[in-house]
Amino acid sequence: MKKLLVALTAVTAIMTQAQTQPGQVFESEFQTVHNTPPFSKITDADYEPAIDAGIAKAQKEIEAIVNNPQAPTFENTIVALDRAGADLDRVLNIFFNLLSADTDDEMMEISIRVTPKLSDYSTSIILNEGLWKRVKTVYNDRDKLTLTPEQKTLLQKTYDSFALEGADLQGADREKFRKLNSDLSELTTRFGQNVLKELNTYEIWLGKDDLAGLPEGIVAEAAELAAAKGRPGEYLFTLAQPTYMAFLKYSERPDLREKFYRLYTGRNIKGGFSNVDVMKRIAVLRMEIARLLGSDTYAAQSLKRTMAKNPENVYKLLDQLRDAYRPALYREMKELADFASEIEGRPITLNAWDYSYYSNKLKNARYAYDEEELRPYFELDNTINGVFGLATRLYGLKFTPNDSIDVYHQDVKAFDVTDEAGNFIGVIYTDFFPRESKRPGAWMTEFRGQQVDADGVDRRPHVSIVMNFTKPTADKPSLLTPYEVETFLHEFGHALHGLLSRCNYGSLAGTNVYRDFVELPSQFNENYLTEKDYLNTFARHYKTGEAIPEALIDKIVKSSQFGAAYSCMRQLAFGYNDMAWHTVTDSAAVADPAAFESAAIEQVRIFPDVEGSLISPQFSHIFAGGYAAGYYSYKWAEVLDADAFAKFKENGIFDRKTADEFRKNVLERGGTEAPDELYRRFRGQEPTIDALLIRDGIKEPLPAKNAPLNKKD
Repeated sequence: MKKLLVALTAVTAIMTQAQTQPGQVFESEFQTVHNTPPFSKITDADYEPAIDAGIAKAQKEIEAIVNNPQAPTFENTIVALDRAGADLDRVLNIFFNLLSADTDDEMMEISIRVTPKLSDYSTSIILNEGLWKRVKTVYNDRDKLTLTPEQKTLLQKTYDSFALEGADLQGADREKFRKLNSDLSELTTRFGQNVLKELNTYEIWLGKDDLAGLPEGIVAEAAELAAAKGRPGEYLFTLAQPTYMAFLKYSERPDLREKFYRLYTGRNIKGGFSNVDVMKRIAVLRMEIARLLGSDTYAAQSLKRTMAKNPENVYKLLDQLRDAYRPALYREMKELADFASEIEGRPITLNAWDYSYYSNKLKNARYAYDEEELRPYFELDNTINGVFGLATRLYGLKFTPNDSIDVYHQDVKAFDVTDEAGNFIGVIYTDFFPRESKRPGAWMTEFRGQQVDADGVDRRPHVSIVMNFTKPTADKPSLLTPYEVETFLHEFGHALHGLLSRCNYGSLAGTNVYRDFVELPSQFNENYLTEKDYLNTFARHYKTGEAIPEALIDKIVKSSQFGAAYSCMRQLAFGYNDMAWHTVTDSAAVADPAAFESAAIEQVRIFPDVEGSLISPQFSHIFAGGYAAGYYSYKWAEVLDADAFAKFKENGIFDRKTADEFRKNVLERGGTEAPDELYRRFRGQEPTIDALLIRDGIKEPLPAKNAPLNKKD
């Protein structure tokens, strides 16, 4: 018996050791509630071994497709390829999401090490001649196949992913392509890390005399940060986005506003976290890749798989909006300068750091409206109920907190999502507050995307919305500005796109759509912020429970057009800058980034250049995200969302029939069909900029003069 006990103890020890091998947690579907990630069991040490193992297994799956003795078919080649790499996806969906939402130095180092491996793996698939041959065989036989629209789209997307990414390259060009992609992956990762690392270095210490005009909440937060650093009685400010935006809007000290502005816009230009050389090299690498693939510029190559289709149609949209909004911008800026001069009692020349301050005061004077005045009516929990409640009213969804789901940080909450019949739709995680381990901004992502597996089981999605809202303090809950509520609605729109997906193939499901279509569901949701009937469903004073007064709602509605031309021109500046970086044809063009950027945005410039301030070195969307040659898509989608919401305005903003059509043709279909076809099916017409001009209060051109955004091929 003793020997048996010893043996059992040894076996138990071996089993325990085996269960704790690094990376093993990712080897199979998680045995948890809804198969959600067991975050508390995952350590940094698990990621790299799991990624290595995932790559190795995926490569074997690719080899099995290539070596299949049967003739290539849609199922054994196209579908098999779509399902390959499931184990790798399982770890990457967690690692890269947390790299943005809850990172540490070790994860950043891991990302530097694994990024080239992942790039090589991806490139090896594209350059696999045997695989490409099978894909081409199926594609060339497509007219003989009986395929659904979704299957036709998957076949076309698979073919394009090879044909437009170098599958036909030969000899030395193949190896050059592989090297360029590997270098590019490493540089884009480094760019994003530099942005986060430098942002976290800023500590701006102020005294009591420096706080004039600042809201109580931001002052309390600064006091708490200072006390935590052992300096009670002082105030510590960071450059976290909510803090920075609030400081520029409310501080009565122009010298401090200028200081914050120069610090924020001067990031990543010099020092150890400089992105200047990184972004120049990224632009050149992308140009070289495009040329290798047969295009003159990266934008020309990249836009082949978008609604816009080519740079000419992008510039057509940007120029059309520039011309429509420019007269309004001149009027806005003159009015603002006159107002600033009047209240200061002397002529005022507006600087970039003055706009938020004086425009806020002008908004208050015109509408007696201050975002801080509205914070008490947008307590976070009430707002969650209001935002989730919109999906309940439009689509019949129910959101139930599920504390048995593991989360990756104490600030995170998880909810089960079900439909009116009680059917499980998916899981949504919410992560609202800033922290040093989280990058700035707001985004939606997925820990698991929707798809139907090989056994015919609909694997429902796990989505996450991540933001950087004003944190609660010791004596006050988190109270949001209307801008933060709008951000919440935006990211929740992305989440609904993921949650409501009803597709068969993972690469086409949810938000896997053309990037100039992906912002439609998110920006569509923003329209509800200015609708009285919607605000009345949840906006209540956090202390008294009083509903938001009609007078305040009127101010929100009337002020929604305030500064519309400024906001549009600012977005156009980002779009023109992005396109400039990705239409370069000579590396010498970007030798002087400051001059290059200045020339790119000249036609939509609002303020003179500020020495030492640049957009590009912190422009993570285009240098570290998925928006290279794609930032225009925010305005493209804004045209679509205004046009789409016009249909709701015609039929009723909560009209279930219209909502069902939007859900059926947009939210459920992912990328299963061409987005312009999906949109026309919902709207019944081609979109123009007219609805956007009406919404923004810009004089409406004659409808006949507004051609569709792009001509059909």
